[in-house]
Amino acid sequence: MLKKDHQKLVDFFNEKANQYNQVSFIASDPICIPHLFTKKQDIEIAGFFAAIFAWGNRTTIINKSRELMQLMHMQPHDFCMNASIKELQELEGFKHRTFNTTDLLYCIEFFRQHYTKHHSLEAGFLLKGRKADSVYDALVHFHHYFFSLEDAPSRTKKHISNPAKGSTCKRLNMFLRWMVRKDKQGVDFGIWKNINASQLICPIDVHVARVAKRFDLLERKQIDWQAAAELTSYLKKLDPMDPTKYDFALFGLGVIEKY
Repeated sequence: MLKKDHQKLVDFFNEKANQYNQVSFIASDPICIPHLFTKKQDIEIAGFFAAIFAWGNRTTIINKSRELMQLMHMQPHDFCMNASIKELQELEGFKHRTFNTTDLLYCIEFFRQHYTKHHSLEAGFLLKGRKADSVYDALVHFHHYFFSLEDAPSRTKKHISNPAKGSTCKRLNMFLRWMVRKDKQGVDFGIWKNINASQLICPIDVHVARVAKRFDLLERKQIDWQAAAELTSYLKKLDPMDPTKYDFALFGLGVIEKY
């Protein structure tokens, strides 16, 4: 039970979550990229790249993600499955910060292999076809699975985080929020059913951590997986079934309102 003196905090965070969890939020956020599509596999692939690219300036993230979708002829699933050698060569030179063509081509090959066997990318987060006990387990499994192809480039591993290494997995946690959460606001997609919204871990970075500490939601100094878990544990006191809806509040307060 929350203490009565926490009620103002609860009300404030609910208000901020509702303020930013709106369709109007989409256009200026990387989630606008998967919103370009309606086919499930296109949403998954576009969302994956937009999330993986999501560090640095948001405008740049959106522009580079859109550039990649255009290189894929705005059909990312079909491109990954059927691209010719010439079409793959046309990707040469694509780069976003430290993510380069080598990383991109490996991701495409992974998607081709995966979607040959599975209908949805969600299967990559399941353990032998069953639900993982936790998002931690799902992310560890996904990391091993993603790099299970022969000759997986070691340089690409820095782009696909692993909580077993202590990473916050901010971008993958954000991607999972997009795919799993479902409400009436129309921002998140809610197209995956084998991970519960109550299991999700709140994405955390320096902005979110700053806000969380200001409101005494987080004590841990280091920004790592333990910090993400600690913050989420507190957010579950506010809403045990949907703790990551407060990602909207923390992001809005930290990045937009500069708390």
